[in-house]
Formats: sequence, C-alpha cells, structure tokens
Amino acid sequence: MTGRFSWFNATSLTFGFVFLYLPMLILIIFSFNESRLVTVWAGFSTKWYGELFQNEAFLDAAWVTLKVAFWSSTFATVLGTIAAYVMVRSGRFLGRTLFSGMIYAPLVMPEVITGLSLLLFFIAIGMDRGATTIILAHTTFSMCYVSVVVSSRLASFDRSLEEAALDLGCTPFDAFFSVTLPIIAPAVISGWLLAFTLSLDDLVIASFTTGPSSTTLPIKIFSAVRLGVSPEINALSTIMIGLVTIGVISASLASRGLIARREKEERLAQK
Repeated sequence: MTGRFSWFNATSLTFGFVFLYLPMLILIIFSFNESRLVTVWAGFSTKWYGELFQNEAFLDAAWVTLKVAFWSSTFATVLGTIAAYVMVRSGRFLGRTLFSGMIYAPLVMPEVITGLSLLLFFIAIGMDRGATTIILAHTTFSMCYVSVVVSSRLASFDRSLEEAALDLGCTPFDAFFSVTLPIIAPAVISGWLLAFTLSLDDLVIASFTTGPSSTTLPIKIFSAVRLGVSPEINALSTIMIGLVTIGVISASLASRGLIARREKEERLAQK
C-alpha cells in the first residue's frame, strides 16, 4: 500500500482500536455468562440481567445518576453557551483574562482539589449533601467543556447573518434565538452530550459531594468491585455502554440533519 495510509498506519490504528475496545468487548461477552465466576465461561445466559433489574440498590443508584447527569448537563450547557458567547463576542473588556481563566481552570484542575474545595464550600454555607450538591458540582466542572466546544463554533460563525437579522428589525435577543442558536445547535448538542457523559462517569468529585441518600452509580460500582467483580456489574456496564452508544449515534444523526437543513436553506437563499 502506498500513499499516506501505509501499512504502519494501518497496524498502529488496529492495535489502538484493539487496546481501547477489546476490554469492553470481553466485558459484554461475559455479561451473558452462565457462571458466577466472571473469568470462566459456562454457557450463554441472560439471567444476570434479570438479577440486575431486581437489585434495588443498583436501580436507585442508576436513577440518581441519570437525574444528576440530565440536570447538570442541562445547566452546564446553558451556562457554558452564555460564557462562550461572552468570550467570543464581547471583545476586550475589563477582567476578560480573569474570566477566561476561571472558565478554563476546571480543565486542568485535579478532580481531588475540585471535589475537596466544593465539599468545604458546601460545609461552610451549611448545605446538606445530596443530589443537589452533586448537580452543582458537576455543573461547575462540566461547564468549561461546553464552553470550549461552543466557543470554537462561534469563532467560525458568519456574523453577517446576525447583522442581516438585525437590519430586518430583530432585537439582539431575537437574532440570537432565531439565527445564531439554530446554526450552533450541533455544537450545543455535542457539549450537552459531553457534559452528560462526564457526569455519568464521574467518581472523584461525586464521592466528595454526595450524601448517604444519593449514591451515584460509579460510587456504587466502585464499592461493589472492591468486594469482587460480579456478573451483575458486567451486565450493568453493558447496558451503560449500549445507552452511551445509542446517545452518540442519535446525536450524530441529529447533528447531520441540522447541518443538512442549514445547507439546504443557504442554497435556497442564494437562489
């Protein structure tokens, strides 16, 4: 094979994908294992999925995790989009460097430091730890990821479209929701999905800000694994992988649809 895609590149790519996805594939296969021993194959069975859906502790933790992920990613998307708009569109203003640094600080801040500082803050204001504190904590660290994704799209946005809307009588508020937001919607959706995934996966920050009545799924799995991996955990992990995969595919299709619709409208406008 000649050209840029050589045998070396193909081999490296293959080993990279195997390294990333082979453990997940093994986990999925052994989630259908008949045996309670997770490393010994004893035949195909789906009984551990039935056992999982009868485990109240895992189901309660899953509900808390989904609730926290949904609300934290929604708040993070709103705040992150506003922060990105301010950084890209406001030009130079007093305190811009400090504002940008505070937005991007969670990207490089160790999670232990973030979790400990939030714990001390909640204790200082006398706020009981629970689902609300986890939502606030996850919103804090995931907002910066949304801001990075949306700001990159806003930086390449054609501002003449907004100016045309303003010339036609729209207010800045109407122009943002009628013109800007539909165009940057794929980036906003991507930011929401990224924040949702980060919230689902978080263990460190949630362990600092959770309470006894609001255990998240990563904390529950980590506690259970310390006593030994059970087939129920394999089944639960397989379901989570499936949900994330469906979400990514759905978001990709939705983004493609939005982009295709926008390109079609632009072609019609040029005619």
